[in-house]
Amino acid sequence: MCPDCEDFARTVLLLGQLALYADTNGADLDFVEAVSPSLAASLPEPPDTTAGDF
Repeated sequence: MCPDCEDFARTVLLLGQLALYADTNGADLDFVEAVSPSLAASLPEPPDTTAGDF
């Protein structure tokens, strides 16, 4: 997997896990509100899968 693809996939996975955590009973919503904007802002551009380098 290309480095850009790996970074993108990892960040999307973390965002998904954070969303699931936010929906659990007892979740620390202050943590979710503090982390989610930074995590979303760190999302790299989607990899160019048309170039054939993936």
